[in-house]
Amino acid sequence: MAWNEPGGGNQHDPWSGGGRGGGGGGKRGGNQGPPDLDEALKKFQDKLNRMLGGRGGKGGGRGGKGGGGGRPRNTFALPGLLIVIALAVWGASGFYLVDQAERGVVLRFGEFQRVVTPGLHWNPPLIDDVRMVNVTRVRSLSQMQSMLTRDENIVEVEISAQYQVASPRDFVLNVRNPQLSIENALDSALRHVVGGTEMIEILTSGREILGSSVASRLQSYLDSYGTGISLQTINIESTAAPDPVIDAFDDVIRAREDRQRTINEGMAYANAIIPAAQGQAQRLVEQGQGYRESVVAEAQGQANRFNALLAQYRNAPDIMRERLYLDAIAEVFGKTPKVLVDVSDDAPLMYLPLDQRPGGTRLQDQGEAQQGESGELDPRVLERLRSTSSQGSNSSNSSGGIRREGR
Repeated sequence: MAWNEPGGGNQHDPWSGGGRGGGGGGKRGGNQGPPDLDEALKKFQDKLNRMLGGRGGKGGGRGGKGGGGGRPRNTFALPGLLIVIALAVWGASGFYLVDQAERGVVLRFGEFQRVVTPGLHWNPPLIDDVRMVNVTRVRSLSQMQSMLTRDENIVEVEISAQYQVASPRDFVLNVRNPQLSIENALDSALRHVVGGTEMIEILTSGREILGSSVASRLQSYLDSYGTGISLQTINIESTAAPDPVIDAFDDVIRAREDRQRTINEGMAYANAIIPAAQGQAQRLVEQGQGYRESVVAEAQGQANRFNALLAQYRNAPDIMRERLYLDAIAEVFGKTPKVLVDVSDDAPLMYLPLDQRPGGTRLQDQGEAQQGESGELDPRVLERLRSTSSQGSNSSNSSGGIRREGR
């Protein structure tokens, strides 16, 4: 039989305790139903009233039966508790943590208050607004633009910039969109610099100068805007001519590179030759100086020697004259292999040991070689000897001597 069939009663009511407690006896009788929400709410309110100083109970909670002896219930207890809880939640939500790489810009009703450093901080919620700014991250942007040069040519330039936030206050308050502002400033600075430079410089050796000029101009723009941005680097990624004329410009660039390479080779050759020539010139100069000093020293020595001989000559002229004559004859005839003998008055021919003279071996060898070639003495020597003998016999002077004569 179903629990809701007529005549079945409520013993099979699933909301009752019948059938669970063995016939419905005891406290949990068979007529127990689901919990009453109103009753539960009233119990909670009674407990709250007791906590807040009121007084409750069953009699006081059911319409005043037997409740004449208790105090009236506080109707502001629940709103007050809710207010306390809301204040606690509001105060707890005001705590925030600033990371090491960040700075917090505090705005109170939109007005700047201060910049907070890393750490735990508290600000009243819904009153103060804290905006976090990362001041250590390096941000970057890149652009590729076609622009006109000073010589009225079109060039395509790709440029990239890296920057950091230097002033969190200016970065948050002075500029509405910092990324867009720096992009526009970069484009303006690049066009200004490229417009004052010739195309061939941009495509070849002027890229570094172009980057430094753009960096200085861009930083001046950012400072005048008050963006609070510090520019780190500017890189010129690529510079190229437009596609229709790129082949011609490549030829021009190659020609310039060949010219520069030839100039470098000439400079290298000059650097190798010039030091060698300078060294040789210096060596010749030093040799000339040494020769000059030696000649001057020799001349001074001869002059001193002549002065010394002059002093001795004044003391003994005859002796010095004879000595000088003998020294001159010895110097002249000491180097010749020939000996001239003048014999007069039938004087016997003196024997000269030529082999015992200084260098006599050489002179004797040369004399033997000459005699071996001719086979006899020179006829002029024999004739000279005969004529000398005949003249000596006719002379009245009986003394003989040897006359020095050289030829």
